[in-house]
Amino acid sequence: MYFMRTCLLFLFTTLTSVVNAAEQSNYFGVINQRSIALTAKYWNPILNYVSQKSGVPLKLRMGKTAPKTTAMTVRGEHAFVYTNHMFTEERDKLGYRVILRMQTPSINAIIIVRDDSAIKSLAELNQQQVAFPHSNAFVGYWVPMDHLMRSGITVQPSYAGNQEGAMAQVHHGKAVAAAVNKQVLERYASRENFSYRGLWTSEPYLSIPIMAHPALQQDKVEAVRKAFIDMKNDVLGQKILKASAAVIKSRKPLEFIYADDKDYSNYRNFYRNTIVNK
Repeated sequence: MYFMRTCLLFLFTTLTSVVNAAEQSNYFGVINQRSIALTAKYWNPILNYVSQKSGVPLKLRMGKTAPKTTAMTVRGEHAFVYTNHMFTEERDKLGYRVILRMQTPSINAIIIVRDDSAIKSLAELNQQQVAFPHSNAFVGYWVPMDHLMRSGITVQPSYAGNQEGAMAQVHHGKAVAAAVNKQVLERYASRENFSYRGLWTSEPYLSIPIMAHPALQQDKVEAVRKAFIDMKNDVLGQKILKASAAVIKSRKPLEFIYADDKDYSNYRNFYRNTIVNK
């Protein structure tokens, strides 16, 4: 009997510790646009600030590649996530909801070559190697691949793991062309002194949102949303946003604004109508 009581006490203590740890750790996922080290340098000061202001402790957690980070989100491991990978018909059913976004221009897909490349048109990319970040990337894969397929152009994809990795493949002559996020490209080009030429640019899509897990309590979600949005009105918040912008060589200061699911309808419309993987 004593042994049984001891086992039950141990089991109860263990379960309590697991529950408490889960309540205290609100993992914040970020899709892999840049290296993990650069992403951490950019996001951690912001997350530390929001944690203190909201009373909701946030901790950056991501995989080595964007597909691995997205898989974490699909498994429900992220309480909050900065991503535009959750708008496919299958993932949309999981219930992650948009709560805010950065006040930045809309994003575009762009297909590029080096400025000194002999290639002058998309048609010349037929049967050529084109670098993509990964097969989950919205403007880095789905949107440009849909356009290439509709144009009758077949390319040989290579996957670099993240946006800047795909840009680097072209920059250093390892791929003829790359399909990437135009806005991330501009910052990379400024930082790395990379000269490129665009062959095609997509229609605009709203900037990547921050989304919340459907099981989160609404008061917790609202506290986090408010802390992000109020950063621009606080001296310390402004200082952190400016420093994070400098990390990626952004000319404009960062700012977070309110957003919701209705703002992202063209993402969902794209996934319903794309010919990629069909």
